[in-house]
Amino acid sequence: MAKRRFIDIGANLIDSTYSGIYHSKTVHQYDLDNVLKRAWAVGLEKIIITGTSYEDSKKAYNLSQTDKRLFCTVGCHPTNCLEFEKDESADSYAEKLCQLYKDCGSKVKAFGEIGLDFDRLNFCGKDEQIKYFEKQLTIAESLKAPLFLHCRAAFQELSDIIRKRDLHLSGVVHSFDGTPEQANDLIELGFYIGINGCSLKTNDNLDTVKTIANNKILIETDAPWCDIRATHAGYKYVITKFDAVKKEKWKENAMVKGRNEPSTICQILEILAAVKEEDIDQLNEQIYDNTLQLFFPDEHC
Repeated sequence: MAKRRFIDIGANLIDSTYSGIYHSKTVHQYDLDNVLKRAWAVGLEKIIITGTSYEDSKKAYNLSQTDKRLFCTVGCHPTNCLEFEKDESADSYAEKLCQLYKDCGSKVKAFGEIGLDFDRLNFCGKDEQIKYFEKQLTIAESLKAPLFLHCRAAFQELSDIIRKRDLHLSGVVHSFDGTPEQANDLIELGFYIGINGCSLKTNDNLDTVKTIANNKILIETDAPWCDIRATHAGYKYVITKFDAVKKEKWKENAMVKGRNEPSTICQILEILAAVKEEDIDQLNEQIYDNTLQLFFPDEHC
């Protein structure tokens, strides 16, 4: 069997938990180096670090410069979109995002994480989310950048906006947890479907991923979130297990319970292959090829 190859298209590696800080309290030492060692050991070849605001996108870029296998995105997450109004002006914030994307050069692989999240309107209202999503789409269009999209409880609005603008951009809707019909609509609009642990929680989720064409699937962990738990419908298909301890009992060679890591990307593949009744190695190569095609076209055969 050939060694499986993975690319994690979305990991939040600048999150404070990888520095041992939880809810502003230091619990254990910085351990991102150990997290990355485990990632490379399972066959990860590249990780794209997610940018969710101007400042966090800068941090993602700076971290990506520490390893040739790390890359980043630049954008403002819908729950952070009021940052546009805290700057000198919304246009000024947009210009900073655009310039940062240009400055990142070959390290940046997508404009995002942008989109709509109507599950968490306490952070930013619908009108503001839509306004700044459209503003960021304008930036992405000017850059001709692939999109890394977020969508929660806002499928119709996101789809309508993209269709109305007649976007000619590729991209992925990450952490997809919608219906087969919604997945098909996004694919028709030219997007890939990003699958992680949050995409595999329920039996309905599993029924949906069965219907998604293999050549339209990308996989991700969304670490430190979206871990696959024993209560999830997909868990019974997991083959690879990892030692994990409570954060208060941290040790170098074990994962932290409840804190997801890029290394668990192999579990996403295992569930997908089982649910879709596909040869796991062939599916792995197809998804790897999909990811190169979207984000690393120079390496795509």
